Amino acid sequence: MADDFIFGITSFTEEIIRKRQLELRGLWHGHRLVPRDPEPEQPVRLHLSVGTEVSGHAVWCYYTTDGSEPRGAGGQAENGTAVALQRCDVAWDDLVWGYVEEWQGTIPGQPNGTLVRYIVEADGRYAAGGEGSATETRVYAYAVDRWRAPDWVRDAVMYYVMPDRFYPGDGRQWLQTDDLSESMGGTLRGLREKLPYLQDLGFNCLWLMPFYQSPSYHKYDATDFYQVDERLGSKEDLRELVAAAHARGMRVIMDFVTNHTSNHHPWFLAAQADLSSPYHRWFTFDHWPDQFRGFLGVQSMPQINLEYQPARRYLLEFAQHLITEYGLDGYDLDYTLGPSHNFWAEFGQAVRAVSPDVLTVAEGVTSPPFLLSYQGRIDGCLDFAWCQAARETFASGERSVVAFERFLRRHEAFFPEGFVMPLFIDNQNMSRFLWVARGDARRLRLASACLYSLSQPVSVYSGTEVGLSQLTGCEESLHPSRLAMPWGEAQDQELLAWFRRLGQARHAHPALRRGRRVPLLADDARQLLAYAKVHGNDQCLVLLHAGEGEVRAEVAVTPGAYRDLLSDERLPAAGGVLTMPLGPWQARILVLEA
Repeated sequence: MADDFIFGITSFTEEIIRKRQLELRGLWHGHRLVPRDPEPEQPVRLHLSVGTEVSGHAVWCYYTTDGSEPRGAGGQAENGTAVALQRCDVAWDDLVWGYVEEWQGTIPGQPNGTLVRYIVEADGRYAAGGEGSATETRVYAYAVDRWRAPDWVRDAVMYYVMPDRFYPGDGRQWLQTDDLSESMGGTLRGLREKLPYLQDLGFNCLWLMPFYQSPSYHKYDATDFYQVDERLGSKEDLRELVAAAHARGMRVIMDFVTNHTSNHHPWFLAAQADLSSPYHRWFTFDHWPDQFRGFLGVQSMPQINLEYQPARRYLLEFAQHLITEYGLDGYDLDYTLGPSHNFWAEFGQAVRAVSPDVLTVAEGVTSPPFLLSYQGRIDGCLDFAWCQAARETFASGERSVVAFERFLRRHEAFFPEGFVMPLFIDNQNMSRFLWVARGDARRLRLASACLYSLSQPVSVYSGTEVGLSQLTGCEESLHPSRLAMPWGEAQDQELLAWFRRLGQARHAHPALRRGRRVPLLADDARQLLAYAKVHGNDQCLVLLHAGEGEVRAEVAVTPGAYRDLLSDERLPAAGGVLTMPLGPWQARILVLEA
C-alpha cells in the first residue's frame, strides 16, 4: 500500500497520551464553555479540571469586557471582575492514576459585540494549557454576538491552488518543473486567464495559497506581508484576479498566515541583532539570539508572539486591509493551532467589522472536540477527520463501507448545524489521493462522488481533477504532491469530464449541497453504501460501490423513472423498488425525473 502521509497528528499516539496526562495533572480548561457560542445577554458556564498536582482549595475566574487583560489572585481582581468556581465532581482517571476534580462557574451575560477575556486561577496557579504552569498565565476569550457563517459558503465548490504551480500565463513557459523546492513560474495573471476553465468545471470559489513577498516558492514565510511577491505578479494583478473572479460570480479566499514569518523578515533580523529593538518582543526567544520558537520547531519560520499587542494589531489590520483593498471574501487560517483562542476571538471580530459576508475557517490537524472549541470565534474548520476516513475507505481500503457509514453518522451528529467544515480528499501537505490509490482513477472518481454529495463546502486541490499524482512518497521527499499543473493533452480528459459532471450535478440539486443525509444501506459483503439526500422537494439517491466485480443494489424508492446524473442512464423503479447494477468502483447519483 502506498504511504498515506497526512500533515499532523491524526491518531491516538504516545504524544497525545503524554499531553493528556499533563492536562490531568495541572489545571485544564480546554475552552470548555456552555454555550460555546453565546448570544447577547446569555450567561456562560465555564468548566475546569483540577488535576493531581494542584490542591484546588479555591478556584477563581477573572474576566474583563473592555478589551484589557484580566488580572487577579486569591479571589481579588486586580483588573476585571472575579467569579468563584464551585466543585461539581470528583473522578478517578487511570491515565494519571489519581483523582481529578471538576469545577464550574458562570460569567454573566454580556451585550452584543462584547469580547470577554478571562483567566482561571487555583491557589495562585493559573490555567495555561496542559502543563498547569504557575508561571505562565493563559488568557482565554470568546465573543458575544449573533454572527453566523455567510450563507454563500454552503454552496461553495472551492478550487485550492498554489499560484506558483498552476499556470505561468498565456505566452509564458514554466521556469522549470523538476526541482520541487524552487519556483516554477506560475503567476496571478495565469490564474486569471484560467478562470473560464475553473468556472466550466463548476468551481465558484478560488482558494489561494499565500502570495506575500517571500524567499520561498510557497510563500508561507513572508518577508513583507503587504507586498505581492514579484515572481507571482503585482498588486494590480491581484486586484484584477479578484475583480475578474467576482465578475464571474466566484468568491476568492486565501490561506492567511499569522503564526510565523520568514527568518529573513526585517522584524526578525532586527530582533536578533538588538535586544533593545522594538521588534524583540514580536518573537519568543528561549535564549537570545539563536534559540527561539518557530513553526513546529522549524528555525526558518520564527513564530510571531501574538499575545504582544503591537504584533497582534499589525496582523489584525493586515487581515482587514486585504478585504478592503482587494475584496477578498475570506480566510483559511493557516496553522490555527499556533495562535491562541484569545487571538482568534479578536480576529473574528476584526474581519467581520469590515465585511458582513466574510468567511473564516481554521486549518489544524487535531481532534474533533478541540476543533469544536473554535465555535463562535471562527466559522468552522477544515475536516481532516473526514478526509482521513474517506481516504481509508476509497483509496487504501483500510476502512469498510460499514465503518465509514458509522463514522459519517456520528461525525454529522457531533458537530452543530452551521459549523462550516470544508471537505477534501487531498491537499498540498499530504500525499495525493491518486498516490495512495496506486493510480487507480476509479477510486478517485468514487471518492469525489461522495465528496460532492455531502452538505459541506467542497474543496478540490489543483490537479486532482486531471489525475495529477506525485513521483515519490512523502517518506522520500518533502511535499512531493506539489508538482506543476499539467495542461492540454497531459490532462486526464475522462477524469476532467467526471469532475465537470459532478459540478453540474451539485449546482443543479440543492439536496446534494444543502440536504439532509438519510442512510439507506451499508453492506460490507457487497461493499455497497447508499444514502438519500433530501432538501425540500429535491431528492437525490447516492450509491457507492467500493469494490471489484459487479453488484446489484435494491433500494425502496418512489415509483417512477430515475436518471443517473453521472452517466445520464435511465433506470425504472417498478413497484417502488429500484434495482440497478453497479460495476467496479462505480458511483451513481440518481434523481426522479418529472
